[in-house]
Amino acid sequence: MEWIMEPWPWYISGPMIGLTVPLLLILTGKTFGISSSFRHINAMCMPRTKIRYFRDYDWRSWSWQLIFVLGIVIGGFIGNYVLSTTPVEFLPEAYYSLSGVFRLTIGGLLVGFGTRYANGCTSGHTIMGISNLRWPSLVASICFFVGGLIVVYIFMPIFWGVS
Repeated sequence: MEWIMEPWPWYISGPMIGLTVPLLLILTGKTFGISSSFRHINAMCMPRTKIRYFRDYDWRSWSWQLIFVLGIVIGGFIGNYVLSTTPVEFLPEAYYSLSGVFRLTIGGLLVGFGTRYANGCTSGHTIMGISNLRWPSLVASICFFVGGLIVVYIFMPIFWGVS
């Protein structure tokens, strides 16, 4: 059992992640993605809203995806606190402040807007979209990567003094 307590190498974990795509398609006929779960949750929580995007949406046909997301959260908790010798802290100490809450809120709103604007998140485009040879997913994945590099190497040193 000691091998499960250590980080797995890329050549084991990468193919396991990659195999979720064909397994999900073969076993259920469904596609992989996470960001659309927010639409399901909003439609479920606001059945009588005036916003047609949520009101006219059949979230029940996608309830399996909500269970999938719940499984990811539970699996992450188990992986971090049960199957790890040194659990990773949930948030760094700097985020337990008013400015930290502000940064997390703004970041969450930007990520939420970006995933809807791009018609999917990194997992949906990079794992599912590229696997299905979708040209827009390749472009989106390249943009995700370039955007991440810009934030890490340009914006973080300027705004947060992190290098």
